[in-house]
Amino acid sequence: MPSSIQVLPGFYQWLFVYFEPISAMIAAPMIWIYPGTTWFHHEQIPGVNLPGMASSVSSEVLDPRTVVALWQLGNCYMLVGFIVSLVFRVTGDAFHDNPNAQERIVGAILCALAITDVTHVLSSFIGLPPDIRYNPALWNGITHGNITLTTFLFCARLAWFMGVGRSRFHSGSQRSRESVRSGQKAQ
Repeated sequence: MPSSIQVLPGFYQWLFVYFEPISAMIAAPMIWIYPGTTWFHHEQIPGVNLPGMASSVSSEVLDPRTVVALWQLGNCYMLVGFIVSLVFRVTGDAFHDNPNAQERIVGAILCALAITDVTHVLSSFIGLPPDIRYNPALWNGITHGNITLTTFLFCARLAWFMGVGRSRFHSGSQRSRESVRSGQKAQ
């Protein structure tokens, strides 16, 4: 693990530098190659293959606009994965001796991701039919990824912002308070 990312210690580094980018990027080949666009389209609403819900996923042909939109979604997943992983790594390398700058950059990225976590979870949850929406036992892997995993990532981002399990280097941090105290002593 890159040890130069001082503001992403241990669990945060594993989660945000490795796990999240891989879990985001894996969706792209799932859409583009296998199991494919039609499968991914139908997995957005779980229960397609439940009794009483007729569907012939393998023989259905999606509208070309839907295919293009899903391929572009795969590209967005890939983009998020690369941006998160590479920017965090470059931030650690470029500012290895400046944890304040690291925290500001990482914080900006995590803030943007937290905002999109909320909109992603809400749109995924609201888009579910009511009989499935309130019954997580009926959710499939895609739904749990969209709602459960994204909610977990949001909570981890909030924990990072609250300083849980890490040193804080920017405003309101221990270092900032110490510099204020030392400045007061000098007066």
